[in-house]
Amino acid sequence: MSDNTAENTPGNFPRITEQGMDDLSRRIGVKIANEIEPWCHEATRDNIRHYAHGIGDDNPLWCDPDYAAGTRQGGLVALPSFLFSTSRIISGYVGGLPGIHAMWAGADWTWHKWIKRNDEIKTESYLKELIEHDTRFSGRAVQQIYHVDFYNQDGDKLAEADSWCFRTERDTARELGTKYKDLKAKPAQRYTDEELTDIYRHYAEEQVRGAETRYFEDVAVGDEIPTMVKGPMTVTGFIAYAQGWGGLYIRANKLNWKQIHAHPGLGIPNKFNIPDCPERVHWENEMATAVGAPGAYDYGPERCSWMTHHLTNWMGDDGFLVHVENKIRRHNPEGDALFIKGSVTGVHDDDDNPGFGLVDVAHEARNQGDELSIIGTGTVRLPKRAS
Repeated sequence: MSDNTAENTPGNFPRITEQGMDDLSRRIGVKIANEIEPWCHEATRDNIRHYAHGIGDDNPLWCDPDYAAGTRQGGLVALPSFLFSTSRIISGYVGGLPGIHAMWAGADWTWHKWIKRNDEIKTESYLKELIEHDTRFSGRAVQQIYHVDFYNQDGDKLAEADSWCFRTERDTARELGTKYKDLKAKPAQRYTDEELTDIYRHYAEEQVRGAETRYFEDVAVGDEIPTMVKGPMTVTGFIAYAQGWGGLYIRANKLNWKQIHAHPGLGIPNKFNIPDCPERVHWENEMATAVGAPGAYDYGPERCSWMTHHLTNWMGDDGFLVHVENKIRRHNPEGDALFIKGSVTGVHDDDDNPGFGLVDVAHEARNQGDELSIIGTGTVRLPKRAS
C-alpha cells in the first residue's frame, strides 16, 4: 500500500480518490506475487476441527477420525468452507486505498475435489475486477473482486473462487448513510426466556444426514431443506470463528507493530491512542459504529460458511458440494439470530460423473425481525441408486 492512494478529510478517515482508483485499476489481472501468510497451510486434523467448531459444525466427517474412516472418503476430509482459512485474499485482505474500509460481501465457490486430511494447500490469486456502486450504506462504494485458485501438494486443483469486498468511506457511512437509520434508533435486542427456548429448539433438532445416503432419485423440485439457526450472535461467537479462521489483521505486540508500520492507513487509534486493526469492528461497538455499522457484527466468510453448513448437513457423507454463491445483504450485529431456509430448485443428470446427479438449491437467511441477511444458491452432487 502507498500513501498516495487516499487523501485526508476533515473527518477521521481518508476518502476514495481518483488517483487511488487509477493506482488500484493497474493491479487488475496481475498475479499477486507475495500473498500474506495464510492462517492454515495444511488441512490437519486440528485445523479442520477448529474451523468446523468455529462455525458450530460438529459433523463427524470432519471432526471424528474413527467415524470418517468408515465413509466413502476413507478418512477425515475438510468441510468445503475450510479453504477460507488457507487464503487471506479470499477472506477479504484487499490491497490499495489505505484507510478505506473493506466490507466482505460475498463469494462464488466451485469445488473440484475433497480437501483430505494433511493436504498442503497452495493458492494463486489476482484482482479480477473493480465495480463502482452508489449505496445507501455509504454513497460511493467500490466492489473489489478477487479470484483465487486452490491446489493440493500434488498440483490438483481443489477449488476456485471469486470473493468481493465493498470499499466504503468510513466518515461518509457514519454521517450520511441511510441503510441503518431506523435500526440505530431501536433499543438493543433483548430476548425473553421463551424466545431463547424457541431458538435453541432448532439446535436440539438439527439433523446431520451423515451415513444415511441421500440418493438423487429421492429428491424433487420443491423439497425443503430443514431450517438451520445461527445465533443469537455474541462477540464470543465471533471470536470462536476467528480462532478457526485466523482473521485478517489480528496480530500481537511486535507482529502488530510490523504490520501497521508496513501498511499506512491500517492502524486506527483506539481510546488509548494505540494504533489497532480495523478488524475490531467485530468485537468493539465503538469501532463498528465509527464505520457506519449498527454495532459489532459477524464476519462475512463466517456467514458464507454457515450457508455451506446448511447444505453439507443436508447432503450427507456421500454427497459433494460442487458450487455455491452467496451475497450478503446487511450486517448482523451482536444479538441477531439467523434462520436459514431453502428448497430444491432443480434436478439434472451429471454428464461428467455417471452414477451421480446434480441438485440445485436456493436458500436465504433472515434475522429475528425477518430482515434479509444473505441469499445463496448451491449445487450438490448426489449418488444414484445402482440400476
